[in-house]
Amino acid sequence: MSTTSPAVVTESAYLTLHYRLATLDGTDLITTFAGNPATLMMGSGQLAPFLEACLMGLPEGTHETFQLAPAQAFGERNPELVRDVSRATLDENSAPGADYKVGDLVDFAAPGGGRFAGVLRQFGDGVVTFDFNHPLAGQSLQFEVRLISVL
Repeated sequence: MSTTSPAVVTESAYLTLHYRLATLDGTDLITTFAGNPATLMMGSGQLAPFLEACLMGLPEGTHETFQLAPAQAFGERNPELVRDVSRATLDENSAPGADYKVGDLVDFAAPGGGRFAGVLRQFGDGVVTFDFNHPLAGQSLQFEVRLISVL
């Protein structure tokens, strides 16, 4: 009989795992349970930091589901991130000839060389309204994980 403790997740561990991120009503956003497990290295950006935090210290073989409040996941919705942009600015800084529709995620150049992505919420007279919140901001989520291997 072995008295060796199972390996646990550390900041630099390599993991093989199944995971599932879902809304509280059970709608899958991403899952590996129906196919091949994922292999990843902690701290490399392959999982969001808040998901990695759930895994820290878990022993190999763990199967657990975490309930994440908005503040623990993609954050609360910030009304200041719903902004109007002139149609001319959008046209000058986005894909030429694009036919945008309400609900589209639009990536466009920002003044100063940065990039912005936002969900198009409304067309107005010469103005379009974008929501720059993460699409999952304000939502509680479930994170299910089954750790197959920890190195």
